[in-house]
Amino acid sequence: MNTENLLVEYFSQYMSLTEEEIKLIKKEDIIREYKKDHILLEEGQIAKVCFLVLKGCVKRYYLEDGEERIMEFYTENDPIAPVSYVNQEPSKYYLSCVEPCIISTGNEESTQRFIQNFPQFVPMFIKIGDSLSVKKQMSFDDFKNLSPEDRYQKLVATRPDLIHRVPQYMIASYLGIKPESLSRIRKRLSTK
Repeated sequence: MNTENLLVEYFSQYMSLTEEEIKLIKKEDIIREYKKDHILLEEGQIAKVCFLVLKGCVKRYYLEDGEERIMEFYTENDPIAPVSYVNQEPSKYYLSCVEPCIISTGNEESTQRFIQNFPQFVPMFIKIGDSLSVKKQMSFDDFKNLSPEDRYQKLVATRPDLIHRVPQYMIASYLGIKPESLSRIRKRLSTK
């Protein structure tokens, strides 16, 4: 599949596109392919772009005593607006490709140009921003209020794809537990 079509499909979830809009999207040259383990953003860097994962999986993590602490996974159709991009301060975390990725990138200039040419996209951008905000709050609330076992069960129920495409030690880090604890939880749940 042509990579530009992935972006057209993403926008089509939110609104019907005219042929002219599809041509503009395809002309933008904002889609990049990255290899597994490619670092999109390093701690200490100031992000120059935002990302939209069209294909693949990206992890957001920080290092604590040399160990990765995974904060989030982003998969198909997930936007990533690094805090560093928004506040123009050095990033406190890394963004890295867990698997080969196709990602659309954007910055303030390209977004403004896009909105000037197609103001009808503004409601879509607002919807995406609202959705991202709600998702982030729900994830934070779950992490604070659920036990590790409940967090794992919710992850299995809401994002089963991650269980099969992300190594278990990364899942454990994301849940805030050791890999051995995750093994025990999985064993306990399999015998229920």
